[in-house]
Amino acid sequence: MIKAVFFDLDDTLLWDQKSVQKAFTATCEYAHEHDNRIEVEELEHAVREEAKKLYASYETFSFTQLIGINPFEGLWANFQDREEEFQKLKELAPGYRYASWDLGLQKCGVDNKELAKELSERFPLERRKNPIVYEETFEVLDALKENYQLLLLTNGSPDLQNIKLELTPELVPYFDHIVISGAYGKGKPDKGIFEHALSLMELNNEEVVMVGDNLMTDILGAKRAGISSIWVNRRNQTTEDVEPTFEIKSLTEVEAVLDKLS
Repeated sequence: MIKAVFFDLDDTLLWDQKSVQKAFTATCEYAHEHDNRIEVEELEHAVREEAKKLYASYETFSFTQLIGINPFEGLWANFQDREEEFQKLKELAPGYRYASWDLGLQKCGVDNKELAKELSERFPLERRKNPIVYEETFEVLDALKENYQLLLLTNGSPDLQNIKLELTPELVPYFDHIVISGAYGKGKPDKGIFEHALSLMELNNEEVVMVGDNLMTDILGAKRAGISSIWVNRRNQTTEDVEPTFEIKSLTEVEAVLDKLS
C-alpha cells in the first residue's frame, strides 16, 4: 500500500524551463534596446550554446553532473553552500556568467564588454522575478496531503533550491521532508538518495511512489531503488531506454494512479 509520494521540484511542480525562458527573453530584449543589431532569439541561442560549452570545460563539471546542476542554473546561482566543491563554483560563477554573455554577444557580431557585464548581472534578477508554479500543482498537493505523506526530492545546490522555495513559499508546508542532492552528496539517479529519503520517512520502497518529469534522473533513480514511478510527460517525449511504471500528461492524473495502486 502506498503511504507516501516523492515529488521532484523543477519542471514537475515548478515550471523552471519557462522561468528560464522568460529571463532569457527579458535580458535579450534589454540587449536589443541598447544595440538594435542584436536579435533577441539569436543572442539567446548563442548564450545558451556558449554557456553549455563553458560549463563543460570547468573542473567542476563532473561534480555538477553528480549533483544535478545544469548550465542555466549556473547563470543565476550564488552557490553560498559551505562544501568545497560549491565554493569552487562560487568562485567560478561571476566569470562564467560574464564569459557566457560576452561570447554570446561576440557570436552576434557585437563586442561590448560593458554590456556583457550588465547582461550577466541582469539575468539573475530576471530569473528571480519569474517563479512559475504549474497551475495544477497546489490543487494536486491539497488533495494528496489528506491521504499521503509527501517528500520533495530535488537535485541541485541547496542554496539555489532553497531560493526557488523562498520564491514560492506556499510549496514548503506541504512536505514532511525536503531532500536536496547537494546536501546529501549525490543526486538522482543515484539510488542512495532515494534510500536516504525512504529512511527519513521510515518506509520501505513498496510504500512509496516517485513523481517526476525526468526519465534519466527521477524515473531511472526510482527504478534503481525499487520504487514505483509516475512520469509526468507533458511534452510527449519518447521513453528512451527507461520505462516508468506509469506515464501521465498532467499532475492532475496522479491521484487516479495512486487509487489504482491502492
